[in-house]
Amino acid sequence: MLISTDVLLSMRCPECGKMEYHALSRFAFSNSKLVKIKCVCGFVKLTVNAKTNNSYYWLKVPCIICETQHLIKVSASKFWSEDIATLYCDETGLELACIGSAEKIKEHKSSSRGEIEALVGNFWGDDYFNNAQVMYETLNCLHDIAEKGQLYCQCGNKQISVDVFPDRLELYCSNCDTVNTIFANANEDLEIISQAGKIELVQNRPKCLDSLTGRDKNRRGYKRPKN
Repeated sequence: MLISTDVLLSMRCPECGKMEYHALSRFAFSNSKLVKIKCVCGFVKLTVNAKTNNSYYWLKVPCIICETQHLIKVSASKFWSEDIATLYCDETGLELACIGSAEKIKEHKSSSRGEIEALVGNFWGDDYFNNAQVMYETLNCLHDIAEKGQLYCQCGNKQISVDVFPDRLELYCSNCDTVNTIFANANEDLEIISQAGKIELVQNRPKCLDSLTGRDKNRRGYKRPKN
């Protein structure tokens, strides 16, 4: 019987927003009961605490969604399995991280685009949107851009919130209150974001994606009022 000694962790950093992959080895726990996984920015995004001769693990996960820390118990057999072990936010049920073999992680990530459509459909329903298909494809494009670390604000913040409306997405930076708009109402709007390699929110200059990509259609940008 072949026992895997390594698995791959796929997780977005709650601090800087960067998606990274980390190789985890059984040998990392041989002399220590506590292993900390750090992002390249230095933030500790996952703490793994081995218990009872490494028979199970407590995982402490800072949540990018509800801004708390989730404590998740995972058995050793599940943790070191080639199959995917997914960590979820308790409040929303959204995925925070996944652990498994490199091959399974790759398959899981390639299917995540469809999960976005299902998630949005469950929250709002197709009838909510002016053009549901364009909205779903726009969200998938936005997801791909964020996965590459190319969604960020000019102030340096990569934790960008997204508000969903029937005809548009509003990208909001909680650090400086900048809001930019992505329209998702027609095929022309989808063409614009599909050609965008990056999205940068620009401070003090509310813009829609058209002008960010050099295709200004004089659409109005939005800036959220300060409390």
